[in-house]
Amino acid sequence: MITTELWVDMTNLRNTKVVQTEAPELSEGDILVAIEKFAITANNVGYAVSGNIIGYWKYFPTDDQPWGKVTVWGMADVLESRCEGVQAGERLYGFFPMSTHLKMTPERVRDDKFIDGAAHRMELPALYNYYSRTKSEPVELQAIEDARCVFFPLFITGYVIADFLMDNEWFGAEQIVVGSVSSKTGYGLAAFIKANGFQGNLIGMTSGRNKDFVESLELCDQIATYDEIEGLNQVPTAFIDMAGDDSIRARLHHHLGDNMKTSQIVGITHWDSEQIKEKLPGSKPTFFFTPTQIEKRSKDWGPGVLEHKGYAASAGLVMKLKDQLKLEFHQGGEACASIWADMLDNKISGQQGIMVSLQEMDEDNA
Repeated sequence: MITTELWVDMTNLRNTKVVQTEAPELSEGDILVAIEKFAITANNVGYAVSGNIIGYWKYFPTDDQPWGKVTVWGMADVLESRCEGVQAGERLYGFFPMSTHLKMTPERVRDDKFIDGAAHRMELPALYNYYSRTKSEPVELQAIEDARCVFFPLFITGYVIADFLMDNEWFGAEQIVVGSVSSKTGYGLAAFIKANGFQGNLIGMTSGRNKDFVESLELCDQIATYDEIEGLNQVPTAFIDMAGDDSIRARLHHHLGDNMKTSQIVGITHWDSEQIKEKLPGSKPTFFFTPTQIEKRSKDWGPGVLEHKGYAASAGLVMKLKDQLKLEFHQGGEACASIWADMLDNKISGQQGIMVSLQEMDEDNA
């Protein structure tokens, strides 16, 4: 059995290659899964750009530097099992490489989920080690697999950020600015900020070409393009930065000064923008790390409560926006590499949801 993967040069994300190897042999306690499909979003670019800082490259390492496997959210079927309690034929949702197959070592096996207990993953954030066994899930959730892969990881991130802001009493802000609000995490966050009861002005910031799409979602009180930064009200502000563009962040900080009450860097949709190293007025920009807030709420509310709320809210938002979102399916290594390049070049709009499979095309459907 052949495993096909897309590898990315960790030192130059535009360099890719399709690699084929023999599927790994199993030991006692292992399973082999076939990864049927996975989503590619700007979130995956973020995983790659911050991969050495946070450790995303370590989840599925290669033995061929500087090549790595970008992490994605997808669906897989258990092909073979030597693990008690996990059967061949089961359907899984979780964190995978861009690949056709993966050997896993399930531990803490429950009816609804397990973790991959591979030794090299134990030092990494546990959030990404859990795999859902979909047979135990509501049929409504099973029916929206593609939307789950594309939107849920991003919407749940938005839900956690909104919870973080609310948990900190909105940092005393009279307005919240969401940078790159046209991104999936961005407009998900906007929806959940309002749902969590923020009474101030919610401003979505985007480029001119995405303004009509964002306005059509009707999630923000105000839409501002990047050339309108200096026209924003100079009042206490919370800035949630999905773009990761240093020049935009610097302009906003200089315009608001001490009114910048918190500046959270979440995404890097503008990942290749010029880096500016300077001390900015107002609150110091800080990288937001989703697992930290999840861990806090696990202590506050109990394990899994925040995630459950985020799932329910994400499903609701997908249903609300389904007529405005467009899902696409692409197949093969060449198509996967092309989509990856387009994502790096910011050519994929927040309205598009991209699903990819590296599995060989069924001749009946060719």
